[in-house]
Amino acid sequence: MTSWLHEERLAAVIGAIRASGARSVLDLGCGEGDLILRLLGVPEIERIAGVDLSLPALERLRAALKTRQDGGRVKLLHGSMIAPPPGLTGFDCAALVETIEHLAPETLSRLETALFGGLRPRTVAITTPNVEFNGLLGVKPGRFRRPDHRFEWGRARFRAWAAGVAARTGYGVAHEDIAGRHPTLGGASQMAVFTRAAGVFESDGS
Repeated sequence: MTSWLHEERLAAVIGAIRASGARSVLDLGCGEGDLILRLLGVPEIERIAGVDLSLPALERLRAALKTRQDGGRVKLLHGSMIAPPPGLTGFDCAALVETIEHLAPETLSRLETALFGGLRPRTVAITTPNVEFNGLLGVKPGRFRRPDHRFEWGRARFRAWAAGVAARTGYGVAHEDIAGRHPTLGGASQMAVFTRAAGVFESDGS
């Protein structure tokens, strides 16, 4: 069972995907498929791919998909978001739901190159925890929400990173607070939605 925070996060990402008009979605760091299983209920999504480094998580997702009549729309691949498997160009939208904070900060440039420079989907939706909200969730100062997080950013830091990525790669970017929306602390999570600028080149494989 997912938490209220994760449900709101997933709803926000699905809203961004639908607003983009996407008919194909690439879920980078898909885990056990919380987003993918919900996307099966979105009729306009015709093609879905999920990538994750965890083989056990992918196997559990495969088992879940076997119980779904429409599970054949989904392709699962073992691999990393900073070095994606081949054959993933041409997707309308890529989603990274609470995944970038699991990367070492020095590898974010590799993610930028692989995703925004190589795959170049029309839309990219990225969510990550908002460290400013941590106290309201009972997280002690100086601690991360999960021990496997490599960093957690406040809104200003996330927006600065997103703005740099957008400027370097020919995308525009908009931001949204997710879950909670405290008047001064923002939401428990934060989302950046990147949109490829009109006339800017697509991936050679799209």
